[in-house]
Amino acid sequence: MFGINGPEFLLLLLIGIMVIGPQRLPEYTQKLTNLVREVRRMASGAREQIKEEVGIDIDEVDWRKYDPRQYDPRRIIKEALLEDTTKAVSPGGPASAAAAGAAVSGAVDQSAATRPARTFERLPVGEAAPFDTEAT
Repeated sequence: MFGINGPEFLLLLLIGIMVIGPQRLPEYTQKLTNLVREVRRMASGAREQIKEEVGIDIDEVDWRKYDPRQYDPRRIIKEALLEDTTKAVSPGGPASAAAAGAAVSGAVDQSAATRPARTFERLPVGEAAPFDTEAT
């Protein structure tokens, strides 16, 4: 609290009591009590106002999911790189339908199976790409 440890706080409290004096001490104690009650009342009122306007109770919010420390970019990248990218394909799914379509087209067009796979090369900067007649 304000960088003050226990012994320093007690010393300040003792100096405050000596400065105020025993005659005015009950009056200032009552003022401090009223101030604490007012602050608590204001905090409770703010909590109720937030609950009315936003519709959520602050006590019910899971504050851990809003913790900015969980969004460490290094951790996110590490998890993404270690994530298993192979996924099981369910029968009748899009991959199995594509495989079935390839089997049908393979029966009709055998030239696609005998054609070598395409290779892609990065061109030097400023060089025009060659025209590909097979793609059309």
